[in-house]
Order: sequence, then structure tokens, then C-alpha cells
Amino acid sequence: MYSYSNLLALINTQLSQTQYGNNPVELYDPITYMMSLGGKRLRPVLVLMACNLYKEEVTDALPAAIAIEVFHNFTLVHDDIMDNAPLRRGKETVYKKWSMPIAILSGDMMLIKAIDILAQTENTDFKKLLTVFNKAAAEVCEGQQIDMNFEAQASVSHAQYIEMITLKTAVLLGASLQLGALIGGASNADAEHIYEFGKNIGIAFQIQDDILDSFGETAQVGKMIGGDIAANKKTLLLIELLASAHKDDQIALNQYLQMEVNEKIAGILRLYSKYKIKEFAEAQKEQYLTKAFNHLKALSVETSKTEVLANMAKDLMERMS
Repeated sequence: MYSYSNLLALINTQLSQTQYGNNPVELYDPITYMMSLGGKRLRPVLVLMACNLYKEEVTDALPAAIAIEVFHNFTLVHDDIMDNAPLRRGKETVYKKWSMPIAILSGDMMLIKAIDILAQTENTDFKKLLTVFNKAAAEVCEGQQIDMNFEAQASVSHAQYIEMITLKTAVLLGASLQLGALIGGASNADAEHIYEFGKNIGIAFQIQDDILDSFGETAQVGKMIGGDIAANKKTLLLIELLASAHKDDQIALNQYLQMEVNEKIAGILRLYSKYKIKEFAEAQKEQYLTKAFNHLKALSVETSKTEVLANMAKDLMERMS
């Protein structure tokens, strides 16, 4: 079995050799720029990890891994436009460095290139791979729209929030693993189990991110603590507070939501503590982790191999905690 660092090195080497196009430069330079900004490369590594569960050589899965990473970065190019974000990984976002029309068009081309790269996969039923890829791609777009819809909704339920983070974030982790497993020769049953593992891990990661935004430390999280509260973002924590708070505290909560940032964050954090919102979110996270590991245990491969994925997930969760 390859280690995470070995697989990451393979991904970075392959990315350095990947060409997206040359002319017109205004279309292709932003793609090269975006792909050079780095990142954790988690999704493409998951593709190779899943393939490696079923066969020793993972070269056949490299096109799918790169395709997933190009697609993921395409979503980030467009997300930055929708969020009016000036920076991505400490550098100017594509639309800031070039222009919004160029960012839209270059992003569109990234989606096309991702499918082109996926089509380079050999020794596997491409139609099956494309079905998995396109399903996840469509769901990511659906999740983004649902997230934007939340901004105008007076209330959001727990189920609606879980649906949104599942589509926007978690399904792409699941699809990354499913693609790798299929290329490795996994059965359809195993491909479904590993998809569910990735999806549930993704949900747990997002809940953990919500928790850290309110209860982490600035140096640890890499951003201002309480940023979600400041933006009135409907996270699982705020949704639970809105559902749990008694009448007087509902009045106080509505007042906090209209206050200046510092007072708002302090007031809502006090209510989070009073209603044990962190404990609620932690319990929800653990439920999804349990689901994920149950699916991992159901795979028809040796436990010694699945431990690589289990340890990776636990390590990532510990780094976030």
C-alpha cells in the first residue's frame, strides 16, 4: 500500500506535467494559475487510495485523480465570484487577477478539461466513471444553489442543512473514492460502500468545521473565530439554537443577530454554551463518523488495507480538532 505522502507526490508530479491549452492565453493562463495555487489535494489522493485497495499499481487512476482536482478547482473559481472573495490560498482570486468574464469562461473550460482528462482512463468502463463524475458534479452545483437559497430563507431545518453540506461538499469525497475503487476493479457493492464512507466522512468534516468556527482558536483555524456567526450563516449550530432557545432567549438571539460583530459573537456564544450546542454538534459529527466506518468495515478487502483510509480520516479529523 502506498502512503498518503507517496500518493500526494504522484499527484503533484502529474499536475506539474498536465497541460490545459495555450491559445488564447487569457483563457488558459488563469487555469494554470489556479492549479498552481496548491491546496491539500485531498480528493485526488482519495482516488488513488481507493484504487490502491484493490491493486498495487495506481497509474490507471491518475487521470481520474487529476480530473477530480481540476473539477474541484473549477468550483472554487466560480465560488470566489459568487462570494466576492479577493483571495484564495493567500493569492488573488482568478476574477480579481483577470476579470469576472474571464474567470467564468476559464472556469467553464476547466470543467470541460476535467472530463477530457477523465476520458484518458484506460482499462475501465468509461461510461460508468462518467456517470459517477457527472452525478457528483451536478450535486455540487445543487448544493451551492441550496446554500445560496438559505441566505433568503427565514428558517432552515437540520435535514435541509445536512442535505446542503452533503451535496456541496461530501458527495465529491465519496465520488473520488468510488472512481478510484472502480478503476481498481472493485465490485459495485464495494464501490457503493466506499462512496458512503467518503460521503459520511465529508458530512462529519463539515460539522467539525462549523464547530471550530465558533469554538476553535484563530491560529488553529486560520481565520477569525466566529466568522459564521458574524455573517449570520445558518450552520448546524445556529439552526439548533434557533430550534432550542426558550422564548426570552429567542428574543435575545434576534437582538444579537442585529448587533455589531463583537457583541453578536459574544452573545450568541453565551447562548451556545447555555444550550450545549457544541455538545449537540459533536454528537451529530460522531453519528456520521460511525456510519462512515461501518461502510468501510463492509468492504471485501483485508482490514490491514482499509486501516490506511481509516487512519487518514482520523488524522484529518484530529488536525481539525
